[in-house]
Amino acid sequence: MEKVKDSKAAHWLDKLQVEAEPGLTNTQLMLANFDLKPVEPERRQWGAWNFVGFWIADSFNINTWMISSSGILNGLAWWQSWICVWDNIPNSLPESSGTNTRDFTSFFLFWLCSLPAIWFPVHKIRHLFTVKAYFVPTAGVAFFIWAIVRARGIGPIVRQPSKLHGSVLAWEVVKGIMSSIANFATLIVNDPDFARFARKPRDAFWSQLITIPVGFAVTSFNGIIVSSSSSVIFNEPIWSPLDLLKLFLDHNGSTGTRVGVFFISTAFALAQLGTNIAANSVSAGTDMTALMPRYLNIRRGGYICAAVGLAMCPWNLLSSTNNFTTYLSAYSVFLSSIAGVIICDYYWVRRGYLQIRDLYSAKKSGPYYYTLGVHWRGYVAYIAGIAVNVVGFAGAVGTKVPIGATYIYNLNFFCGFIVAAAVYYALCRLSPIPATSDHWLEVGDDVRNGSLAY
Repeated sequence: MEKVKDSKAAHWLDKLQVEAEPGLTNTQLMLANFDLKPVEPERRQWGAWNFVGFWIADSFNINTWMISSSGILNGLAWWQSWICVWDNIPNSLPESSGTNTRDFTSFFLFWLCSLPAIWFPVHKIRHLFTVKAYFVPTAGVAFFIWAIVRARGIGPIVRQPSKLHGSVLAWEVVKGIMSSIANFATLIVNDPDFARFARKPRDAFWSQLITIPVGFAVTSFNGIIVSSSSSVIFNEPIWSPLDLLKLFLDHNGSTGTRVGVFFISTAFALAQLGTNIAANSVSAGTDMTALMPRYLNIRRGGYICAAVGLAMCPWNLLSSTNNFTTYLSAYSVFLSSIAGVIICDYYWVRRGYLQIRDLYSAKKSGPYYYTLGVHWRGYVAYIAGIAVNVVGFAGAVGTKVPIGATYIYNLNFFCGFIVAAAVYYALCRLSPIPATSDHWLEVGDDVRNGSLAY
């Protein structure tokens, strides 16, 4: 045993360990680190306006813009859908790659520029969203006005009729709504990663309650009108704002057009940077930290996420509106089930009550050890929430399935959420769990210095 402790492998494992507070046992080191422990008052630096800026910034991104504008391509009128670089680089990549040299180079440069932003801790990154909240919506409004002017007014845009009617129209609207929910489903699940840094509970509550629906509605409306304007200007709907900017440039390469395209493109790049940090880097970093806190923190997890993001060839997801919406729906199937279990557990089963130190304990007598260290009720409910949608998902990717399964899948987020929450609640009633309360009993400000040492 002593040889193992003195080996080179053990030496490098010690070097790889993240910084931890003194006094923790080896078991605790495998369950907690600085990024995972309760947030002490000194790090609670997110005020109400930081959350406003965060959601204004995060709602304005290319995904949100394209979700509703893709509804135009599927036959919806503009109001129905709302309810719900340059070519100079020679291509050296094969068609099977799903991209070309120009687009891959642009993606790689964006990916490279994202890496420094991952370095900053979560309670400091709020400044990025403040800058984005001012700059990006301004560019979006400019693009909106520019498109209307090119279409010779908003009249020709809004007068375009719907191509769908009856139940087909109704289900297309439902699918549009589900795609919109899927767009920020990841933020529904990982919002606590940011809300935990709020100065006071109301700083996170009211600002998000108002800003989330308004921010996403305004961005979607922008995307819809601009996409609809392309039907008037170029006689075809362009669902991607970047493709539309390219057409603007191709049809009028004046100095003013080049400056406008540069300004708006830069804004979209900043928009995607902020969204990438919020929805991907921080959430993935936090999740991976929970898996191996002795060796991973949010920063390291964020860089692992960046590496995976490059390796998975994400440009294939945007190759068509069908690929894009199918990807979002699949995403929603898994996240809705997670959200159902989490929200049911906190609000209806535990009623806000948590025994903080026991969350970081591996003692068999602890209330969170469950059965051999596994909370089987949560897993069963999670699988049940996925199962209700899995047949319909098979239909979405080309397999012939019953029409009923398709209708259920069209409501994927709601179905997954409701089924997972209901199954979890029933299982916790049939097989009660410890550390619950009969009345609302949130921890609140009981956390002081955040120490986990016994």
